[in-house]
Amino acid sequence: MSPTVVIIDGARFFFFSNEGNEKPHVHVQKGSHLCKFWLAPKVRLAHNSGFKLHELRKIEAIVLENREIFLRRWYEFFKT
Repeated sequence: MSPTVVIIDGARFFFFSNEGNEKPHVHVQKGSHLCKFWLAPKVRLAHNSGFKLHELRKIEAIVLENREIFLRRWYEFFKT
């Protein structure tokens, strides 16, 4: 199960349900492209597969803007 937190501009922001032992992060998928951003202690790119730099900047801005929502959903989902 991969719970979707939100879809913005066609990009799906989600968690993998088996990653609760990692520090908080969010995965982003759009088409065949996938990336991962750490949410704590600060937002930073963890992995990228296919997104161009300008796309990553836009995604990072969305993650920064919604960081508190992503963190809340992370802790609600993983009950940590």
